[in-house]
Amino acid sequence: MKGLLTTVLLTVLLAGNLVAQATAQTVKSDGLTVSPPTEVKLASPNGNVVVYFRLATIDGKIGCPVYRVDYQGKPALVDSRLGLYDRMRSVINNFELVDKKLRSNQTAWKPVVGEKESIEDKYEEMELTLQMTGEFPQARRLLITFRAYDSGIAFRYTIPREGNYDTFEITSEATQFVFSGNPLGWGMDIAQGDYTTALQPLKKLITGCERPLTVKLENGLFVALAEANNQDFARMRLAKCSTADDVANVGVGVTLDGRKGKGSTPQQIVFIQESVLCPTPYTMPWRVVMLAARPGELIDHSDLILNLNQPCELTNTDWIKPGKVIRDITLTTKGAKECIDFSAKYGLQYVLFDAGWYGPEFDPTSDASSVAPKLRAVLNMQEVIDYGKSKNIGIILYVNHVAMEQQLDDILPLYEKWGVAGVKYGFVNHGSQYWTRFTYDAIRKAAKHHLMVNVHDEFRSFGYERTFPNLMTSEGVHGDEGKPTPAHNAILPFTRGLAGPMDHTFCWNSTKILGTKSHQLASSTILYSPWQFLFWYDSPKTIIDEPALNYWKDLPTSWDETRVLEGDPGRRVVIARRKGTDWFIGAIAPTDGKFNLSFDFLPAEISYKAQIYTDVVGDTSGKAVKLEERSINSSSIIPLDLSSNGGMAIHLSP
Repeated sequence: MKGLLTTVLLTVLLAGNLVAQATAQTVKSDGLTVSPPTEVKLASPNGNVVVYFRLATIDGKIGCPVYRVDYQGKPALVDSRLGLYDRMRSVINNFELVDKKLRSNQTAWKPVVGEKESIEDKYEEMELTLQMTGEFPQARRLLITFRAYDSGIAFRYTIPREGNYDTFEITSEATQFVFSGNPLGWGMDIAQGDYTTALQPLKKLITGCERPLTVKLENGLFVALAEANNQDFARMRLAKCSTADDVANVGVGVTLDGRKGKGSTPQQIVFIQESVLCPTPYTMPWRVVMLAARPGELIDHSDLILNLNQPCELTNTDWIKPGKVIRDITLTTKGAKECIDFSAKYGLQYVLFDAGWYGPEFDPTSDASSVAPKLRAVLNMQEVIDYGKSKNIGIILYVNHVAMEQQLDDILPLYEKWGVAGVKYGFVNHGSQYWTRFTYDAIRKAAKHHLMVNVHDEFRSFGYERTFPNLMTSEGVHGDEGKPTPAHNAILPFTRGLAGPMDHTFCWNSTKILGTKSHQLASSTILYSPWQFLFWYDSPKTIIDEPALNYWKDLPTSWDETRVLEGDPGRRVVIARRKGTDWFIGAIAPTDGKFNLSFDFLPAEISYKAQIYTDVVGDTSGKAVKLEERSINSSSIIPLDLSSNGGMAIHLSP
């Protein structure tokens, strides 16, 4: 009882002190008129990241929440606004800081599948309670929680329940990310866009920009803006916004996604803003600011998004298996069995039945609970599933959003009964609160029936694979279906890749490939996905046995350790990944392929046999792969001269 009274007393004293400070004289700071309390700050465990918070007077309005962030002593974000807009009021000013709670965390957790065997979750947390002046309901509370990691910061809003108001209707956010000078950003307004055209001054940032938005600052820092732990809120998008000093600074603001609708003509499609209904108390998704001194560090720091999601909610995950996938394009029993035999020979684990197996995918009368009537004479699905099991090959079934929305609760238990390994949800609706909630609910429902999931098209997940690791991958990427350039592939790890696994749908012989086969081997190592779809526009009949295929045969898709050896967006990427005692290395360099590759990351006491796959000099087709074997140790250095559309892949075994 004494300890409880002491805690209560300290809380009251702190709150009273903060309220007292709020009545003190205002001061000028950084162009803003600041209302006390004096600035409060939160530093990350190693002190490299510091977030500062205060209440400011902006445009004559007092008590406006403002924050800024430093990284390694340099400004990453300058004064940036916080707040929300409710349907009935603006929750952006007239605040007093009435309580502050601090918390530390130093734990570690093991992903079911991932890029590392273990992930540290270390941060310092500060929860601030803000009280608007005046009478409720015009004056209400708002909680803002900050977390400072060594790799960046995150914050989120919590809306308490007050009085009889059980719903808070958010129409938009006042959230800003403000940078000084003239930073550059890789802005993309569609999830499957080409990033080679994306780099631009933030002053020209497109509206409705995708997350993550990776930004290069004038002081050399790199920042990535993202969200995390969003299962029932509108998708965050970004847009240029006005700041207190638009001459010296450039601001990026949060916009909330809505639904698609028709514009002034039947051909014009526009996004319609929708409000977000929050049953109080309600905690919103995290807004994330990843920080790095070098672009390659952003890849190292992407664990931040996973850490901001809830721990795994599944008690049994033995049925969740990563692996490589080939697609059957014949939609026949014979063709599917050929894919299964091919998978068993070349080290793949799954065969996908893509669109059409149950009928035209956009036809609402197509029934995803059975093979299409026109195919039943040539496709016996149960026979294929059973044959796959005899070869230890699982079957994945595609379901378009039309059937998914109509039949989800019926087909998932049915697929489990058939013995299906997973589902691929296609062309899912996305963006609005409703469709965000629907898609994540579909992932959770699949888990109840021991089905792994791939979500396709514009959907991007931000760390939910930690909570429900049956979410193996998602598209949201301009992959081989879109004929990407090697330069685009060399930008993806620093942009789209920060959001989590991406289904790039790698090809081998297809004319859609603009890089060489060695580029494909390297990229499939660099671009992480626990389900790695290979031979996308190929078939077993078009694949000629060649030594280069041994790399894909041996390649794991879940890892114990990942190291970024070289990283510069669009210029050069080298990533090394370890599974057990073996290392796999992918290297691409669209604009600067002459450099030395050092192996000093290897244990000093171990010698490795290296299988090195590179382009054949003088080959203009891009189809020839040279295989070289040599001994490698931690003191080895290999001089490289990679072609702009080429690459190198290395498999190291002790």
